[in-house]
Amino acid sequence: MANSPAIVSLGEPLIEFNRPKEGDGRTWLQGFGGDSQNVAIAAARQGASAGYLTSVGQDWMGDAFLDLWKTEGVDASRVMRHPTAPTGVSFVTHSDAGHKFDYLRKNSAASLMTPETLAADYIAGARYFHLSAIGQAISESARLTCAAAVAAARKAGVKVSYDTNLRLRLWELDQARQVIDATIAQCDIALPSLDDSQQLTGLTAPDSIADYYLGLGAPLVALKMGAEGSLIATKDRRTRVPPFKVEAVDATGAGDTFDGAFLARLLAGDTPDVAARYANVAAALSTTGYGAVTPIPRADAVLAALKTA
Repeated sequence: MANSPAIVSLGEPLIEFNRPKEGDGRTWLQGFGGDSQNVAIAAARQGASAGYLTSVGQDWMGDAFLDLWKTEGVDASRVMRHPTAPTGVSFVTHSDAGHKFDYLRKNSAASLMTPETLAADYIAGARYFHLSAIGQAISESARLTCAAAVAAARKAGVKVSYDTNLRLRLWELDQARQVIDATIAQCDIALPSLDDSQQLTGLTAPDSIADYYLGLGAPLVALKMGAEGSLIATKDRRTRVPPFKVEAVDATGAGDTFDGAFLARLLAGDTPDVAARYANVAAALSTTGYGAVTPIPRADAVLAALKTA
């Protein structure tokens, strides 16, 4: 079995170009995104050992990600580099209505991942394996790779963490619902967000959504509700965890920060309720700056904020 970090995440990293709301249209801040890699970085910044599985291009963007992961302490020893396909790109624009994503990711290196090239032994050596619906949506081969990864985790007794992150530009709602529900049934920790879940389930009330995902077979549901905090639910009990109030400017990476912080604290031995309280604060702090990665807080900042919560 591979010498793996405790948390292994799989998906597509995206070079991010972010246009601030108050910008003149010519100012684009280059950063890093991609929900699954954000989770790995968020976990690492809380002190957990984290690694990432993906494929990037033989381009400056792939080089930039490898440099980033080295700086962040995220293990990239099993990241592949595609000889011809590019690294994906996202553009984020901001308005009073929120943030909007546009992508250049078709036939990206990550979308060409296949089950045959999956580092199943690396997953099997972890304690938590994390993926999201975006990784499943980018291509059929990526979806099959995600399925093989979940199977490898389950076979090895590795807990599967799953974010239902919904991007309807990538697939139809009916297909998304079918794949997401089937994956929820195989996960140990479901990490849906309220707005996505309302579209996916047709339900509106947080408790009803939690019941739905528990009913599919997820033992633990951590429903992210943005400014309303989070709802932690199991078959036996549930807790509303209050939000941490901040002046938010960009919520691009908030859900991913919650995921990574939540897993890091579970790994450290926290109960789900305590881990969610920490993750709420980490997610809130991540909205106080632009970009998905740069504002993700480190443990000392979260712990300091927790004292004021």
